[in-house]
Amino acid sequence: MDKYFYNEASSAKLGWDPSWFGCDRFNDDLIEAIEEYQKSKGLTADGLCGPGTYRRIYTDRQEHIATFKPSSKNNKDSFIVYNAEYFDIQWPKVNLWFEGDGLKMRKGFKRMFEKRDPSFFVCHWDVCLSSESCFKVLQNRGLSVHFLIDNDGTIYQTMDINDVAYHAGSRTWNNKSIGVEISNAYYPKHQAWYEKHVGEKRPLVTDAVVHGQKLDPFTGFYPQQTEALKALMKAVNKATGIPFQTPLDRSKSMNTTVSKKAADGRFEGFVSHYHLTNRKIDCAGLDLKKLLKEI
Repeated sequence: MDKYFYNEASSAKLGWDPSWFGCDRFNDDLIEAIEEYQKSKGLTADGLCGPGTYRRIYTDRQEHIATFKPSSKNNKDSFIVYNAEYFDIQWPKVNLWFEGDGLKMRKGFKRMFEKRDPSFFVCHWDVCLSSESCFKVLQNRGLSVHFLIDNDGTIYQTMDINDVAYHAGSRTWNNKSIGVEISNAYYPKHQAWYEKHVGEKRPLVTDAVVHGQKLDPFTGFYPQQTEALKALMKAVNKATGIPFQTPLDRSKSMNTTVSKKAADGRFEGFVSHYHLTNRKIDCAGLDLKKLLKEI
């Protein structure tokens, strides 16, 4: 057997690379490093990173993911995590689940041991006053989401993007997607709370239409939240290859109702939850077409 070829093919399929074993290329050094790792774990030492060896080293990396975190090049950049690998995000306020101020989902998701290739990204508003409150609600309900964006623009990543979060509804949607909950209590009656605890009221959305119906006025996102969302979408695109596109109507404007292609799980790009089902209205008023153009 050509061990070089096997490991290259395994790497492409499963999503690991030689650096996981302390090497920088597919050569004899890598084969020896894999053998040493396999011996340390009581596995057959054949120098091949097959599914069994991959699952062990993937689990090891997840358990010690903090030790692999690169140094930030400057104070304006952070990282997100996909398949136990770090990817740059041009945003200063990102908390990962294993860090001191992080929020870690402990239930309501599916751990994946082979590389997942998500094809679309779903935007939600959480109808909560803060990301911490949303996190607690989701866990109490046995649900989860990959990212949360708080009132001040802080991004929380709660799990590896590679894992399946239960956020979108159907199994098809969850298996193919990444989700973000953007903090927004929605109802204008909460403006006094925002003014007291955040320091300013939220913008008010008065002209939003979804599924052909004009909505009553509701609170929109703070500017820092939409800027954080743009930074996150850019980083997700870099990490996963999800394309910068969103459902449009026949006039090439933002689609404000269900997209059949998205609802069928065939769309690739960035969507709001209402693009998947007419039972949802989030995130009405969020012009993803405009935001993607600004990235």
